[in-house]
Amino acid sequence: MKLVVVSAGLSVPSSTRLLADRLAAATAGRAPGAVDLRVVELRDLAVEIAHNLTNGFPGRALSATIDDVTSADGLIVVTPVFSASYSGLFKSFFDVLDKDALAGKPVLIGATGGTGRHSLVLEHAMRPLFAYLRAVVVPTGVYAASEDWGVEGLAERIERATGELLALMTALSVPSTRGASASAAPSGAVRGGPEAAVPAQPAPGRADGFRVVPFEEQLAALRA
Repeated sequence: MKLVVVSAGLSVPSSTRLLADRLAAATAGRAPGAVDLRVVELRDLAVEIAHNLTNGFPGRALSATIDDVTSADGLIVVTPVFSASYSGLFKSFFDVLDKDALAGKPVLIGATGGTGRHSLVLEHAMRPLFAYLRAVVVPTGVYAASEDWGVEGLAERIERATGELLALMTALSVPSTRGASASAAPSGAVRGGPEAAVPAQPAPGRADGFRVVPFEEQLAALRA
């Protein structure tokens, strides 16, 4: 699985990057197999993002980053809070993506700020943005205020959120066992033993035997 982390932190060191790294490590550490992890620092792409907004052409580094984000099985996106919302750099990056680039893609949202009073930025700014882009945003977002580092609560939120992200990534990237076995059966084979009367068929709408998992089933799996 390919996991891409987008950090909009501006300072060095950055609490935004620190939160992004902790979320990435928790996700990769719980994955059943190898994870291809890419980390994007938007600070390094600021000039190319500005040029893309004005002339419509991404530079080489920005183009490679867009390819990584578009091809990812899941995203972790983290921004500092500026004026009670995500940063302008964070928004500008997602403005230059194609409108369909994140459709159906699992996304974990995170933010950092100086006070816990800004925690609703996750629900009032970030979640609507990615809902508009038709991404699948995990139920738990992670906000880290200055006082949250090193105290109880943050680690638990990270574990819960990354578990939800990993469940969605797995559900959306791995073909259904039932669909795969049906496609592998010989022509005319029957599912369910001798008593079954329906020939094996690929999943509806897919000629290759892969099954599209409805969003309702994904949510049911997360609740379980």
